Amino acid sequence: MTNWGFLGAGSIARTSLAPAVHRHAGSALHTVASHSPDRARALGPKTVTRDYARVVEDDAVDVVYICLHNSAHAQWAIRALEAGKHVLCEKPLGLTAEETHEMARTATRCGRLLVEAVWNRWHPRTRDVERFLAEGVIGEVREVIAEFHGDVPAEDNYRWDPALGGGALLDVGCYAVSAALAAFSWQPPRAVHADLFVDRPGQADARVDTVLAFRGGVARVGAAFTRRQRQRLEIRGSEGWIRAGQDAFTAGARPVQLWVNSSGATRNHTYSAVDPYQLMVAEVSSAVAGDPAYLVPLEQSLAVAEALQGIRRAASASKRTQDQHRRTSDAISDSSKGSGA
Repeated sequence: MTNWGFLGAGSIARTSLAPAVHRHAGSALHTVASHSPDRARALGPKTVTRDYARVVEDDAVDVVYICLHNSAHAQWAIRALEAGKHVLCEKPLGLTAEETHEMARTATRCGRLLVEAVWNRWHPRTRDVERFLAEGVIGEVREVIAEFHGDVPAEDNYRWDPALGGGALLDVGCYAVSAALAAFSWQPPRAVHADLFVDRPGQADARVDTVLAFRGGVARVGAAFTRRQRQRLEIRGSEGWIRAGQDAFTAGARPVQLWVNSSGATRNHTYSAVDPYQLMVAEVSSAVAGDPAYLVPLEQSLAVAEALQGIRRAASASKRTQDQHRRTSDAISDSSKGSGA
């Protein structure tokens, strides 16, 4: 039996992870730590605490699941790993590539699993996309279009707070960036152009549009908080294409499809409704027990972290360039006015 300890009792823990643990015959929800004991008890654990440290130090806990705001991921993942616990952590693992590498180094040093909970990676359709790409079904990848426009968070949600790791890029953008990197065999982008937009000064980004240039092709990636939800994944190759529809990154509750065109012939693949969270919990539990299991490779999570950081840097450079152009234009305009032109 794999005993799970949760840090946090928010919406994902309540609607997805706790039910997945309860449904898995080889797992048990041993304890939940939350600043709200009522929310923690609602998840149905054996014990409840307000103290996160009690979870990571509990000898009965095998896996710590971290579903805190993004800026708390690295601190508590490292502490749990050093306490001898395996860790399943919500995405993104760290706020920066440096944080993520530190987490990975700690996992290696401590001989424990560190798994990023990008739940869509366990969906059979995502696994098939990766398999088709590995088999060269569409030839050499030339272009990727990956977009995830998600819900607008509530005004007081941490996703609007840059200090807590908010922003569309680190939230819904992780999915789209991961898909783009997977299409290009996880190679780092050779060049990045990005524009990042905020709705209000001081808030985290509400939208980002980026172009990632790879050896042999490009990926056009978009992420946003918007009232008009949109998901799109299209991978175009030298011998065909792969396309997922509206549930490109959130498949699970309903049957979904995947269209694959290879050498002029198009095939439609249909996938029954499935709970990827339950698949994730089952695979992590199997890995903890030493049995064969599929886990998102840590080196791929590191590649995503590097790409996200590159996008932020490119967006900052783009903003500096735009600001410089604006100041130059204003100076020219003022000069023209002063000369009577």
